[in-house]
Amino acid sequence: MAAAASDPATRARELAARVKTGDRSALAQAITLVESARDDHRDATEALLAAILPASDNSLRLGVTGAPGVGKSTFIEVFGLMSVAAGRRVAVLAVDPSSKVTGGSILGDKTRMGDLARANDAFIRPSPAGPMLGGVARRTREAVWLCEAAGFDLVIVETVGVGQSETAVANLVDLCLLMIAPGGGDELQGIKKGIVEIADLLAVNKSDGDLVPAAQRAASEYSHALRLLRPAGAAVPVFAISALEKHGIEKLRQHVEAAAYARTQDGSLSRRRAAQVSAALWSEVGESLLEALKHDPAVAALLPGLDAEVADGQLTPSAAARRALAAFRGV
Repeated sequence: MAAAASDPATRARELAARVKTGDRSALAQAITLVESARDDHRDATEALLAAILPASDNSLRLGVTGAPGVGKSTFIEVFGLMSVAAGRRVAVLAVDPSSKVTGGSILGDKTRMGDLARANDAFIRPSPAGPMLGGVARRTREAVWLCEAAGFDLVIVETVGVGQSETAVANLVDLCLLMIAPGGGDELQGIKKGIVEIADLLAVNKSDGDLVPAAQRAASEYSHALRLLRPAGAAVPVFAISALEKHGIEKLRQHVEAAAYARTQDGSLSRRRAAQVSAALWSEVGESLLEALKHDPAVAALLPGLDAEVADGQLTPSAAARRALAAFRGV
């Protein structure tokens, strides 16, 4: 019995059982475990996820993205509190940028969302983006599953906020909200390939004070421009809101609920989630192959020479990569 109690997989299953009771401390521990990059945590992570997976897939997943300073955290707090008042249990997974120098992150979202953090039916978890591109952390998907297993039926993923490339969140959520600030000069600067294409709805924030005319103008211009970008029948609703004054957010919240319900009824939500997990499978395969390649003895012996030849201009990166792959395959 003592040996079984000390087994990491057994402890992981016990942790999963606590998560499913709604234990917030256990949920925080579980997310820390799945975010760990340590090899000795891999088996425990797999055991944990296997135990909670049947209890997941039962929430509305909302992604919130937009440039830094647009007011994502203020909006999420107001939206979250309104959702709690409407009977939702709300989890917020906030991804913070990591320093390229130290690797550290501020992780200040609990401070920025103080009222929501104190709500009984809310949970906020900031996580570092690490080396991941696309605005989310590597294990955000697994953190969503854990929050669902803990009984949270609205999971909000707040992205880093880095601009046009921040499209990875669309592969994690049911609906993606793009937030825009008015008065930036070119009101249609966001109408580009990339992030706008994956948005299910747009919100022009800071529609208050002197910015009201600019916000209303931006909302109108985005609405017209999106009709040209999207195929017929795929209209993207645009809202002018003020997170500071709590204006327009309840209307937006009701639209999110209605859109999620409609997608559940017509089967498009289940199809979207199936496509997302399929993409996740191939992403994991790619990352695992890259790790295996890096640690292969034949490749490790070859890489220093290849690196030097590429740096000296004697060999192209593509040719060097083909040699490394040939060594990996034993050709």
